[in-house]
Amino acid sequence: MVNKKIGLAIVYKYPDYGSMLQALATQLILRDMGYESEAINTDNLQSSINRRKYKYFAENIFDFSIVKEKSKIVWKKLRQKFDKKFGGNQRIRERAFERFNKTYFVESKAFVSWNGLSENCSNNYDAVLVGSDQLWLPSNVEADYYTLSFVPDKVKKICYATSFGIGAVPEKYSADYKRMLTRINFLSARETSGQRIIKDLTGRDAPLVCDPALLLNAEKWDAIATKDRVVKDKYVFCYFMGDNPEQRTFVRNLANKKNCKIVALLHLDQYIASDGKYADYAPYDVSPSDFINLIKNAEYVCTDSFHGTVFSIIYSKDFFTFRRFNKKASLSTNTRLDSLLNRLNLSDRLYSAKEDVDSDFHISDYATIQNRVSEFREESLKYLKTALGT
Repeated sequence: MVNKKIGLAIVYKYPDYGSMLQALATQLILRDMGYESEAINTDNLQSSINRRKYKYFAENIFDFSIVKEKSKIVWKKLRQKFDKKFGGNQRIRERAFERFNKTYFVESKAFVSWNGLSENCSNNYDAVLVGSDQLWLPSNVEADYYTLSFVPDKVKKICYATSFGIGAVPEKYSADYKRMLTRINFLSARETSGQRIIKDLTGRDAPLVCDPALLLNAEKWDAIATKDRVVKDKYVFCYFMGDNPEQRTFVRNLANKKNCKIVALLHLDQYIASDGKYADYAPYDVSPSDFINLIKNAEYVCTDSFHGTVFSIIYSKDFFTFRRFNKKASLSTNTRLDSLLNRLNLSDRLYSAKEDVDSDFHISDYATIQNRVSEFREESLKYLKTALGT
């Protein structure tokens, strides 16, 4: 048993299925490797982090794609406040996340100051690991938490699959990125675009590693998933973040063709009025454990989500991945989907929603795909073991 403690700068409280499950995967894989780890609790520091983030958004007030995307989140919060039914449904979902969080995560004490957090890192952690998800978006780098700037020089700093969430770093932030990346002892990337950014800014070659969720196979995720079927009927599971009506039309046509019900998780990142009637089942009391169950037992999965795609692959599902953003959007996260699907030779699972549902959409050779996943997993674990000094 390796007697080391790892601090984790991860997103483990935000009510998003992909974020919470990949954060849990990080903690579980470290436990399997013999490490004690804890998610760093920044509750008392969040106002400081948010102030820096608001400053970033104020500086980019004229970037239409950023304003458009963030305004959707603001409108959703306002609707939660003034629409009693909608707000009640959102609280049901949030409570499901809270129960899951309390059940599965090990977290640190809540630090009251940055100095206190730095001292704790120095005295109690052998390493601090940041990852995964889109933690190195410009807004987060300017917020200066996931940069690990609070970690003393003598404490090892590891990046595992931390995503930049963008294809290129804006020139005005390149110095901040370079400063951050230079201090981190072990760098890896989840996307090929991230590898290029690291190479351009530091001259270092960063290995491409898989998302933490892919480090666990279906058998290990079964231990987290709800045991009994959440939905008894034969169904298409829909996990959409964006508002793209043509994708819903594709789903309806697919469900009719395959004689399936439609199960959808609605109003995730934003309120989408047109989604109100397209699903047969739209549950809100859905924990991350239920989410895994819904993918595992679906006939088909339709998604514009990276982690919706990841869990579909883990469970060898026939899935359809659609782009959420246009290529010019500043907050586009298309690059992570492209990297994953290209790495596994699954780029043909990226759909436009214009396809004919009479086509044969079955993935016939999942055994070969799972072999590629296993190879990717082993390469990624090798990097992690090296970084941790196992």
